[in-house]
Amino acid sequence: MTQMQDNTPRPRPSILEITPYVPGESEVAGARKVFKLSSNESPLGPSPAAKEAFRAAAEHLTEYPDGTARDLRAAIAERHGLNPDNIVCGNGSDELLTLLAQAYLSPGDEAIHTEHGFLIYPVAIRAAGGVPVVAREENLTASVDAILEKVTERTKLVYLANPNNPTGTYLPIDELKRLQAALPAHTMLVIDAAYAEYVRRNDYEAGIELVSSSHNVVMTRTFSKAYGLAGLRIGWMYAPAHVADIINRIRGPFNVNVAALAAGAAAMRDAAHLQRAVEHNEHWREWLREELTKLGLRVTPSVANFLLIHFPDEPGKRAADADAFLKTRGLILRRVAGYGFPNALRMSIGTEEANRLLVDTLRKFLEGP
Repeated sequence: MTQMQDNTPRPRPSILEITPYVPGESEVAGARKVFKLSSNESPLGPSPAAKEAFRAAAEHLTEYPDGTARDLRAAIAERHGLNPDNIVCGNGSDELLTLLAQAYLSPGDEAIHTEHGFLIYPVAIRAAGGVPVVAREENLTASVDAILEKVTERTKLVYLANPNNPTGTYLPIDELKRLQAALPAHTMLVIDAAYAEYVRRNDYEAGIELVSSSHNVVMTRTFSKAYGLAGLRIGWMYAPAHVADIINRIRGPFNVNVAALAAGAAAMRDAAHLQRAVEHNEHWREWLREELTKLGLRVTPSVANFLLIHFPDEPGKRAADADAFLKTRGLILRRVAGYGFPNALRMSIGTEEANRLLVDTLRKFLEGP
């Protein structure tokens, strides 16, 4: 923890309790070719239409962006059948998750997240002066009953990643409805659906239906995953009108830049490219799960664009050993000890070349010298 001098400006005490978020690695010293499978980025990249819109935006760099994100909100609304007035755009969904905490948490208020939930949640909660409350999971999946056990009169927010990162598990819509119905009216359910585009399950719904029928539910989404625009930082939120009004009051007036607005709208309107990304993910996720299981590794079933791989608790075969071995071949996976998985690695679904190399390299690692 940072040591503060007595004669320096002092932040809110809860901020000193924050463990800074550490992103996935992106470089390997000495590697001829690097396969970055640590950040759940799209191996297909962005839509050609999004690239063209990005290039065209270069002609408008002297101008402030549209502070209302009108065209981007219109594209999102068209795609999902929503009222654009209920959409708020942000500098990634992280900004929106943080703004919700700033708007609805007072010092001492509580906000719940699950034990293996996204690490940004406790950061946002503490930064607002709130108290993070951890709800246990069952079989690496969020538990409605466990969440409800933690609810008190001071609970103002419940953050729920669905699907969850880094496990890839999800709650069906009936369970989300049960959770919302049991929450106090003053408690907001925040559904973080960053990986919703990848889910192909009949019992899954990203949250649009629940937001539309409730006063205390919001859903956040991102362009960083399936749309391949992580570098531009674009997120959006669908919320009841009273929540959208509050977030619009406190967000930066130009929080989404010119290039992001243009590329995001073009990407949202290119349904064919999104479908190719989803189909690629569906095929290689299942192929990887089968091949990794054949190697004797345990893989948590995932509906997202990544897999959580568990390693044997044996000297020389643990996750840290595998991580070091993979890096010698230019393969970067995500260490997830901070999420409570010291002996697991999370891998993003990559290109065919990266996926096949990953399996071959892990086979060599497990076979030993």
